[in-house]
Amino acid sequence: MATVLSVSGSPSATSRTARLLRHLDARLTAQGHTVVPLDVRTLPAGPLLGADFAHPDIVRATELFASADGVVIGTPVYKAAYSGLLKSLLDLLPQYALTGKTVLPLATGGSTAHVLAIDYALRPVLSSMGAAHIVQGWFVLDRHITVAPDDSVTVDPAAALALDQVVDQFSTALDRSPTLAAAG
Repeated sequence: MATVLSVSGSPSATSRTARLLRHLDARLTAQGHTVVPLDVRTLPAGPLLGADFAHPDIVRATELFASADGVVIGTPVYKAAYSGLLKSLLDLLPQYALTGKTVLPLATGGSTAHVLAIDYALRPVLSSMGAAHIVQGWFVLDRHITVAPDDSVTVDPAAALALDQVVDQFSTALDRSPTLAAAG
């Protein structure tokens, strides 16, 4: 099966975006994939914002992208675009860091007015980085993500069905990836 890098571009320690991603990581793991979580907010700010390509944490993040077969990119939507934190990381990666990879873009936000941020802001950047296949992305309203006191996540049934279908399509695309077929 595939190795999936699950990237949260949220700057918040209590992020619904990150929690949603970890919830989806469990689904991908249950389907047989190895999932590696990366919360961009845990990278040191100085090297991230100062473009210190040689910093060990930045080098490690770059290596995580290189070793992944697929990448899930999750971001909150701010001002009709993906987060600046995510942009900072993407700017530090090699130009074609997503070459040969299957990518699933996900976004969260407070209003359906931001639903097009995936297609008009995030997808072009992912495409320019050489992604082999960008599957259908999905936008989840913040109010459809509930975090319990034990940190477990529940997704509103109306959103969960579509979200599960998108994740399953990503999983299927990974299984059909030419990179994995050549390795198998």
